[in-house]
Amino acid sequence: MILSVSRRTDIPRFYFDWFLRRLREGYALVRNPMNRRQVSRVSLSPETIDCIAFWTKNPEPMFPELTALDPYPYFIQFTVNAYGEDIEGGLPKKARLLDTFRKLSGTIGAERTVWRYSPVLLGRGYTPDHHRTYFEKFARHLEGRTELCRISFLDLYAKITPRMNAMGITDVPEQEKLRLVQDFAEIGKAHGISLGGCGNLDLAAAGLKPLGCIDAALVSRVSGRSISPGKDPGQRTECYCVPSVDIGSYNTCRNGCVYCYANHSHDSASDKAGTYDPDSPMLCDYPRPDDRITERRLGKPAAGPELF
Repeated sequence: MILSVSRRTDIPRFYFDWFLRRLREGYALVRNPMNRRQVSRVSLSPETIDCIAFWTKNPEPMFPELTALDPYPYFIQFTVNAYGEDIEGGLPKKARLLDTFRKLSGTIGAERTVWRYSPVLLGRGYTPDHHRTYFEKFARHLEGRTELCRISFLDLYAKITPRMNAMGITDVPEQEKLRLVQDFAEIGKAHGISLGGCGNLDLAAAGLKPLGCIDAALVSRVSGRSISPGKDPGQRTECYCVPSVDIGSYNTCRNGCVYCYANHSHDSASDKAGTYDPDSPMLCDYPRPDDRITERRLGKPAAGPELF
């Protein structure tokens, strides 16, 4: 099983103590967002986890406890974008984030520290040239500290479209996407960083290979097993990620990003985050008497022999 921690919220930043308790107890309960009474019990033993994929915008809270992850193969996707407080209101200044990135890479290695530049959007002074300028600045700072950068472009989901329109934020026209991808790829190459991405992104048109955020090649390298590519049925059609199990909970992220699709609203996310109990088997939630709890069937990823 590949564990996703988490597309739905920033567990490394806000809920890492809960995650470590779950590892110690060997399981987590995850409520089905489409059927609230259906709950999965997910085993978290080292024997069942092939790799952990972390997603975060600030992994600083992980540092004191990183050794607790030693029994598990893992990598950390760390998002550093070129936006100010008007777009990402809850994040530290860029200089601190870049210092944190370098510290993280120095601790776990550049091959396990993946830079995410996502999502790319336009408006409010965030022009294509702005993105090119800051992508180059970040790449220069992160040279030797990461080998991979994953990018994606803004998806205007229905629930965020009114907010984006009110702020004058738009998605990126297709031709501009192609130019930006080509420029990002050239900048990355100059600093030893390979570009990849999936979703609403035609990398092939830019002469690049489409790659998932949870990519078979990356998981294979981190875990030491040959993981065969396969489509995660729980993700959108354009996604190239391999199957994984996510243990996060929607509507709990407190990063305050205006483009967030995982929260209903900032206020509702704050309210739900207020129910956080690090001792609960569920994130910002508790099992209820009428829940139907079933053991999550853990299919092993299609794999070849051990590599190391």
